Amino acid sequence: MADTMSAVPSDTTLAVIGGGKMGEAIVAGLLASGALSADRIRIAEPNEARRDVLTAAYGIACHRDGSDAVAGADVVLMAVKPQVMDGVLGTLAPSIDSATVISIAAGITCARLESLLPAGVAVVRVMPNTPALVGECMALVSGGSAASAAQVALVVALFSSVGRAIVVSEAQQDAGSAISGSGPAYFALVIDALARAGVAQGLPREVAQELAVQTMRGTAVMLAETGMHPGELIDGVSSPGGTTIAALDRLEAGGVRAAFSDAVAAAVRRSAELGA
Repeated sequence: MADTMSAVPSDTTLAVIGGGKMGEAIVAGLLASGALSADRIRIAEPNEARRDVLTAAYGIACHRDGSDAVAGADVVLMAVKPQVMDGVLGTLAPSIDSATVISIAAGITCARLESLLPAGVAVVRVMPNTPALVGECMALVSGGSAASAAQVALVVALFSSVGRAIVVSEAQQDAGSAISGSGPAYFALVIDALARAGVAQGLPREVAQELAVQTMRGTAVMLAETGMHPGELIDGVSSPGGTTIAALDRLEAGGVRAAFSDAVAAAVRRSAELGA
């Protein structure tokens, strides 16, 4: 695995196919970080109202026709759902020659994407997550058979500019995506559960949620910056016979670990189904 903070060449032209939440999060993150300027990004989005929103928010050229967006682009980011990838990419294929094509669609392999494109077009599979919107993305990057080391490095640089990006083998994509790609939803569920539990014990909702959010943020930063094993942190907080160990006993009895394991396995299975 590798991760980098290399800069994205300022003259890179990016075409984003799909102006949904993930496409917008990546664009917003790139602009906020200064990795690319608005005049270097184009978006293709079929919904007129959505195009208007994106143009007003980011000052980016938005096209109805994807072929107009990809013309002359150095990088084409396919931010469409797995179920429509074949049709959309097949339509755009005649307009793509030397561009590096990035797919963020769950379960779609590089080989399948390559089969839809002219021979020799570089494909890089990426699974980012929505914290790209605030510069805290976690992206998994895997290059296809035609992707050079330099092209993979460019993709890593793009996603590193909105958080972190690591290179993994494509065989690890589904499992990794089940953690980081779906992870924001898992953690939001935990925060909501803690906040609701706090309300049940008499705290105002806004106070309970702030406590849960900041505690999760602080714990994540602590683990990241110290390299501490999560078990070590748990032991450090759990005094013998204290409140934390009493709470942890209930969580273990409730099967929290098994539930997360089952959830990740379910996400991996669903990714494989989408790819099929």
